[in-house]
Amino acid sequence: MSPDISPHTPSPWQPGDEPDLDRTIAYRVPRAAANEAHEAHTVRLPSWTEPEEIGSATVPGPPAPPQDRARRGRGWILALVAAVLVGVVGGGGVWAASKLSGGGTQPQDVLPANAMAYIRLDLDPSAGQKLALFGIARKFSATRDSFGGDDPRKALVTALQKDDQDLSKVDYARDVEPWLGDRVGLAVLPADGGGDPVGALAVQVKDEAAARTGIAKMGLGGGKGGLAFREGYAIIAMSQKLADEYVKAAPLSGEPRFAADLGALGEQGVLSFWMDVEKVADAGWSEVAATPVLQQIRGMRFAGALRFSGDYAELAGITRGGTAASGRPEPVKIGELPASTVAAASISGLGDLLREQWPSIEQTANGSGGETVRQALDEARTQYGLSLPDDLATLLGRSLTLSLDEQDLDGAQPRVGAVLTTDTAKARELVDRVKGHLNGMERSADIATAEGDGRFVIASTQEYADTLGGGGTLGESETFRLAVPDAANATYAVYADLDRLEKLYLDGLNGQERADAEKLRAVGLSGTHGEDGSTFTLRVVFN
Repeated sequence: MSPDISPHTPSPWQPGDEPDLDRTIAYRVPRAAANEAHEAHTVRLPSWTEPEEIGSATVPGPPAPPQDRARRGRGWILALVAAVLVGVVGGGGVWAASKLSGGGTQPQDVLPANAMAYIRLDLDPSAGQKLALFGIARKFSATRDSFGGDDPRKALVTALQKDDQDLSKVDYARDVEPWLGDRVGLAVLPADGGGDPVGALAVQVKDEAAARTGIAKMGLGGGKGGLAFREGYAIIAMSQKLADEYVKAAPLSGEPRFAADLGALGEQGVLSFWMDVEKVADAGWSEVAATPVLQQIRGMRFAGALRFSGDYAELAGITRGGTAASGRPEPVKIGELPASTVAAASISGLGDLLREQWPSIEQTANGSGGETVRQALDEARTQYGLSLPDDLATLLGRSLTLSLDEQDLDGAQPRVGAVLTTDTAKARELVDRVKGHLNGMERSADIATAEGDGRFVIASTQEYADTLGGGGTLGESETFRLAVPDAANATYAVYADLDRLEKLYLDGLNGQERADAEKLRAVGLSGTHGEDGSTFTLRVVFN
């Protein structure tokens, strides 16, 4: 991360990462309406199976759906977007593809500002997201075979019909497809007069009149909820009174903290979410507000997004507010492991955190139901001769990195180790004490150690301990850099090189399962935590 970028911004997307998109141009150009009288409320957009006009060129629609419907898998969202894009790319529309836009009104623009939680699904995201989805979808059998124009909106309705017999008479082509748009948002809102919160749904529509009729056929009406319209969205609420209030309320997108959180998050991708824990706690949501975990993070807000690049899928998030951490832990040194590392995990600040939380741990151990914790502490003292919490804090140190090497990976004694950034003298004395304690109990204490450049190393073999003590160049690996972005500033990170680990599991797979598994290159989780909040980035990298 460059020095001028805020360390708490998790987004790997920077302004130069996507084409110069004109996000004010709708990617679907309205076509002539078949029934002008039916189009009084909104301009009709092309259906999922019609050709689309992009720029000045007409792009053929995707081919007819395949007959074998049973082959649709869990990746239908990826397959659908890819099916739409195949017409663009296949038609030679390079310029047109660069102008695909996910602009326009979003659900947060029409839902109320007092929402305490929000989730959004966008099947019309930005051009970069669409093109990335297209590329990823072609890699896997579950999505590759579904390129025939499957409509994810239809899949959603079909899923609802399976769970609700009242929807069984709804015909998607007649009652839903003519009006249903590409975006849906759900907001959790305070109830009038207190009590458990209520939900409000914003559904993008192409035709208000058709939407009103179709939604009624899906069960809304006759005192069952309320319906109102705002800026191309149907707002569905628990009552008509609430629906009418919601369409007049200030929008969530204008709420300063919400806007700041999503701004820090960056690209919102296909799926995004946001929650204000303080509002949830204050809402009197009895089943949630009283939970111990919620009380510990009271005042916190978090936001996240699922998004895609040509090489990987990413779930990224941030937190803000809550109880501030005491200082910022130092960056982990996972990138300084040997280049032969196939899996690793590293985290900073555990030693200080343990000391800070030790009174609570002891309170839990001595309280009702704390037998398991108390037993674990007693065993640590008696079996390993540890003085708690000091010895354990020394082992955790300022940072702790665990590693697994490719050499002897499938052998009798794999090369595993731990690299501690800690007081090396105390760590050495502690390990010697544990060895002596175990030898006195006639238990094996074959622990290899090494020291170097402020590191204390514990490993399965002396050779590997010496290797870890000398550092390495894992951080220069392209695969590692893709899976663990900004590793030099991360305060925690987990990494697995699936290309080199797959020999442990690939022989157990056959046919297409094996081919799909071979498309997976690596996985990484990384982020930061400190006084200004935290970030996380979970990436799956593809070959």
